[in-house]
Amino acid sequence: MTTAPDSGKPEKPGLLQVVNSVLAAAFGVQSQKNRARDFQAGSAKVYIAVGVVATVVFVLTVYGIVKLVLASAS
Repeated sequence: MTTAPDSGKPEKPGLLQVVNSVLAAAFGVQSQKNRARDFQAGSAKVYIAVGVVATVVFVLTVYGIVKLVLASAS
């Protein structure tokens, strides 16, 4: 784990790392190393926001696919 240059605190994860962690957690395959990084340096608000956005995108994608399939079946 990397640390911030001026302190002994771990570096905050970047947006891509947060998205990766949320997706891995959604599938249940989060590594111990990433989980530890998330709990030590991450802000819960960021993970919750990314999780909500990912859920909305997933639901809208499923909705769109269902509408497309139903329209082609008619």
